[in-house]
Amino acid sequence: MSDRVIGIDLGTSHCALAHAELNTTPAPALMKIPQTVAVGEVGEHGLLPSFLYLPNANELTGGALSLPWNGTPIHAVGTLARELGAKTPSRLVSSAKSWLCHPGVDREEALLPLDAPDDVKKLSPVDASVAYLSHLREAFDHANDTPLREQDVVLTVPASFDPAARELTVSAAKRAGIENLTLLEEPQAALYAWIAATEGAYRDVLEVGDIILVIDVGGGTTDLSLIAVSENEETKEMTFERIAVGDHILLGGDNMDLALAHVVRQVIKKEQKKKLDAWQMRALALACRAAKETLLSTDAESVPIVVASRGSKLIGGSIRAELTRAQVTATLVDGFFPQAEASDAPVQRARSALTQFGLPYAQDPGVTRHIAAFLTKQRDAADDVEGYETNEEDTFLQPTALLLNGGVFNAPILVERLKKVIDSWIEDEGGEPTRLLDFADLDHAVARGAAFYGATRASGGLKITGGIAQSFYVGVETVALAVPGIEPELHALCLAPFGLEEGSVPTPTKAELGLVVGEPVRFRFFASSTRRDDEVGETLEEWEEDELIELGAIEATLPVGSFEEGNVVPVRLRARVTEVGTLLLEAIPRTGEDVWKVELNVREPTPNESPD
Repeated sequence: MSDRVIGIDLGTSHCALAHAELNTTPAPALMKIPQTVAVGEVGEHGLLPSFLYLPNANELTGGALSLPWNGTPIHAVGTLARELGAKTPSRLVSSAKSWLCHPGVDREEALLPLDAPDDVKKLSPVDASVAYLSHLREAFDHANDTPLREQDVVLTVPASFDPAARELTVSAAKRAGIENLTLLEEPQAALYAWIAATEGAYRDVLEVGDIILVIDVGGGTTDLSLIAVSENEETKEMTFERIAVGDHILLGGDNMDLALAHVVRQVIKKEQKKKLDAWQMRALALACRAAKETLLSTDAESVPIVVASRGSKLIGGSIRAELTRAQVTATLVDGFFPQAEASDAPVQRARSALTQFGLPYAQDPGVTRHIAAFLTKQRDAADDVEGYETNEEDTFLQPTALLLNGGVFNAPILVERLKKVIDSWIEDEGGEPTRLLDFADLDHAVARGAAFYGATRASGGLKITGGIAQSFYVGVETVALAVPGIEPELHALCLAPFGLEEGSVPTPTKAELGLVVGEPVRFRFFASSTRRDDEVGETLEEWEEDELIELGAIEATLPVGSFEEGNVVPVRLRARVTEVGTLLLEAIPRTGEDVWKVELNVREPTPNESPD
């Protein structure tokens, strides 16, 4: 049996690993991760940059990438990968986590890097995630007697990850050799880390009825959650419940790096009279990422930046510039945390008919506007929270406490701006300013919190409850006479209601539906973060435009089992949430022992259905 719990933050920009001993009180400890930091040189850092560099056959030889546990890696992971990729971005895999949750692609298809040369064997987003997790596992095994596969592991994911992205994350972890796995939402992990850091004093800081707004701005996403503070009636212990999560917003450090790259590009164009092509802009954005992290975490006033030339004189033709602290703060404060009103919504612009293939980034970079829209959408989420006062005149949910997470909040000026904007909304409606829950170790909070959660769960201690953050539905096509130009109506059948706990098995739907077997069929799934009162089996005939969001469809040919091809089998549906948070749909026939299973795990392939 494992004597400790491992927490892993599989981040868009960085990965981290922490561990907590069972049945002890010390806070989770951070593990330094060995990685190549220069050609032929290994160093240890608390973060593993989430970058994968794919060298050509003759580029890095003779032990250039050698690691203590592997003398001949075929690619670079971590610090050196990021440095090499800044010079040759077409061989660099980055933002794999953002691709992992992109419903518009087959996330198991080898598509990264998008613009890789012909001699590069591309990787899928899942493959890249496997590479990062494998590096962490091998580093842990090298430093410890008990291998990671025998430890209990808590792996974090964004709260807004859909079931497909969660399932793919689990798949990547298992391929990397991680067996005893639990998933935890990143905002919850951040709160666990803060609780652990207070060493019990959180009871003096928080009050029953508090609503904590967790704002996690990572490398690729902005993740929002609301967590309510209550009290157990019998034990009088403080309890926590996650009552809402935001939509999946592809807005984070990647956007900020690109914005800074544009600032530097303008300086280069004006002062050096030089233009940068698309390849150089990618390299400049990567260089700005590293420079930004240095400026936000140190007292440096500027950081030099070098962009390689595309010509033969790589050294002599390099373009040199610098990124200053003033440029970083001005760009990030006004560009990403603008003054906004509580009634504001993210700006949407008309899209061009043709666009380059890539990630579906948020159109509006204003984090504050996304937060305003989230709080407005979740206006009624705390109505049942004991001790929290609501007024009919309130136009949005007013949090009482703020917990910020993500490396960008290492900059005090960003923290001050964000709190000032949110407090102005609350004060305009007669409320009290929020309390800021200070936490010093933002870069490692998620990993530490994951380890702390695992340790407390094993001992039956503090737990943030809440179950699934959305209600899930399956589309049911109505039977109707054919009418020219009119499609059959689609109803939405509730399969898993908001708050359903992982591992629980609800009763099947009462009404029977017809399931087509032996022929190609298409399942359409939907989710809602605002419909909290729907029950299993409830059918929605119509809904508001923003109430239900369609998830990736699954196309499959279900096996016939004991039936015949093309049969429409009367079934009742039952959905359950697995222990790792993935959604499993079961179709149970009226007669016979066949049970068809469909997991929301991939966009297009054959699902995991089979007659039991």
